[in-house]
Amino acid sequence: MPHVRHYHPSDRDALYDVCLRTGADGDDATDRYHDPRLLGSVFVGPYLEFHPDLAWVVDNDGTAAGYILCAPDTRAFEAQCEREWWPELRRRYPLGSFPATSTDEEVVGLIHAPPTALPETVTSFPAHLHIDLVPEVQGLHLGGALVAKLLDALTARGSIGVHLGVSTANIRAIGFYKHLGFDELAHDDTTTTMGKRLNLT
Repeated sequence: MPHVRHYHPSDRDALYDVCLRTGADGDDATDRYHDPRLLGSVFVGPYLEFHPDLAWVVDNDGTAAGYILCAPDTRAFEAQCEREWWPELRRRYPLGSFPATSTDEEVVGLIHAPPTALPETVTSFPAHLHIDLVPEVQGLHLGGALVAKLLDALTARGSIGVHLGVSTANIRAIGFYKHLGFDELAHDDTTTTMGKRLNLT
């Protein structure tokens, strides 16, 4: 029976695979990338490296089939990645590693020029999260269980808020987060930023 448990280092490869299998706005992106570890290196690896205590997985018969990851202080996380994570990836994936119009090269561009959160977002919502589940474990209320685990942990740490980015086209996901109490903070043609306040008095 699929269930939520804490991340274990042996889950790393499976979580990279989950990232790839959900990397096309929640759909399978396996056929879109030449390098199957590239997406995970950007969107999973640094969280497991720096904040494994804030990582939970959906265990499906012993294999991780979903995850929630978090950086409790987005600005500190961005700075730590710049010091300790991006340099090695930039050496491994120099600009021009893939054809200019490829999805791989788009991700390489993020490695060399990583986006940063807006100041008005991190002021009130300093933590941020990523969550993904493969189709086999969707629809079982496990996404909500993952979010609940994380919010409890952040609340216990005294965090004042958490945010996330979701594809503006992913109406289902936006509805899911609204149901969990997240509000829309900003949006453009590609990304909607949502946030939830914590430790309200």
